[in-house]
Amino acid sequence: MQQHALEQSGIGLRAPHMRELLTTKVSIGFLEAHSENYFGGGLARKQIRKIAEMYPVTLHGVGLSLGRADGLDQEHINQIKSLAYEINPIFISEHLSWSGYSHSHVPDLLPIPFINEALNVFVDHVNEFQNKIGRQILVENPSNYLAFAKLNYTETEFLNTLVDRTGCGLLLDINNIAVSSYNLGYDPVAYIDKIKADGRVKQFHLAGYQINQLENGEKVYLDTHGKPVYPEVWKLYTHALHRFGVIPTLIEWDTDIPSLDILVAEAAKADKCLLPHKRKSQ
Repeated sequence: MQQHALEQSGIGLRAPHMRELLTTKVSIGFLEAHSENYFGGGLARKQIRKIAEMYPVTLHGVGLSLGRADGLDQEHINQIKSLAYEINPIFISEHLSWSGYSHSHVPDLLPIPFINEALNVFVDHVNEFQNKIGRQILVENPSNYLAFAKLNYTETEFLNTLVDRTGCGLLLDINNIAVSSYNLGYDPVAYIDKIKADGRVKQFHLAGYQINQLENGEKVYLDTHGKPVYPEVWKLYTHALHRFGVIPTLIEWDTDIPSLDILVAEAAKADKCLLPHKRKSQ
């Protein structure tokens, strides 16, 4: 099953599609489940076990808060470890962000400054997390809306160094690169080219964004996961395929969720982009 996931693109596992996915074998490469939705027991846990029997699955976390400065939530780690033991996901991924401190939790993925102190915290936490679950994790690049004034690293330097010091992999979100490049004014192609092409990129995310007009006339691009993938993102994806080769690719669609057939069709577009690169590797 895991080999099959390398041959077709995947989609996010969302509640409106659960019944159809359980009763009809859909032609997709894999499903990505948000880890926190399946903590504990109950119907959701039974459903994800059944899904994992039918499809390859990846786990994508949104609440561990790897960038928090006061230590990781051990119960959260134990929940991920237990879930992973039951469904044997292809990948387990988390975000380059923080979302909690002490007993407080923010329902968002907050940015971290690319400074030495933050890097050391992230290295320690990624190493701890990997050691406790007994496997490699992937870290996803963020979407950015504001830039910090003083930094020790660029984002790509931070990510490359994190991988070098922990052995983790990267989940490269192409839509996040596009959104951040629009908001912060950098070259997204140059960003992709600065990520080392040595096998560290294990998965791609593709999604749609939203453009908001501010009162001052400026535009801000938002990573909403609520639209089809834009042409500019498909173009960046093609460039990433040239650089990194055939990588498992996921279509993210979390708001204004369409019917399952629309998601499958969007994943098929990614498959068409992958096809020439598969032929080269054969």
